[in-house]
Amino acid sequence: MIFMKTELETKRELSVQIADAIRNAIINGTLIVDERLPSEAELSDKFNVSRPTVREALKRLAAQNLIRTMRGATGGAFVNRLRFEDAYGQQITTSTLLLSMNEVDFETACEARFTLERACAPLSAKRRTGEHLATMRAEIHRQSQSGLSDEAFCASDVAFHRALVDGAGNPVLSYQLAGAVEAIEPLMNMITFSARSREQIVALHTEIADAIEAGAADQAEAALKALEKYTVALAHDVAARRRD
Repeated sequence: MIFMKTELETKRELSVQIADAIRNAIINGTLIVDERLPSEAELSDKFNVSRPTVREALKRLAAQNLIRTMRGATGGAFVNRLRFEDAYGQQITTSTLLLSMNEVDFETACEARFTLERACAPLSAKRRTGEHLATMRAEIHRQSQSGLSDEAFCASDVAFHRALVDGAGNPVLSYQLAGAVEAIEPLMNMITFSARSREQIVALHTEIADAIEAGAADQAEAALKALEKYTVALAHDVAARRRD
């Protein structure tokens, strides 16, 4: 039997504790990628719980993409190779909840988001592919279209910055910034959409894309800094209007 912690606490939900034990075994390398987990019956005996409880624990792990299940004689539950892209959703959800539950002020969120994004600019200027640049240009074109809804403009805004971040060619950075770009930015857009000038944003996005295409990291960082300054000014303007 594969070694893992099997002592369960009576005050915590059993299926959660079993899922935690298996997750920890995956994290510390006791269970390796593509390895078959013990059967439900074996886990039931090992943890001294019912099979439905084990089944619930496995469902939790599958929902987190940590395991996959296969049917048949050679089937069972197997350890997944978790990819950064598979974890983006959880990162975005966690970031959104943290921001909403802890009442992070606009300027703090804005500072964090743009500081992280500027760190990607030099790498993106060196490593971006034609596909990343094409995405940025396509989103600039989309943002320039008349009649584009605020919701669609926001989605395009996120896609533009996602391409900039992914252009850095570093999956760890892309994962870390998933929350910054895809959670913080929509919240920022919700606050500033009524005051922003789409033309101004398009102009700044164009400066960023031009700099990335030319490999001019300093210019890209400067344009991002200008976009941050403009975004904070918009938030102040909206707040002032609400006070009046």
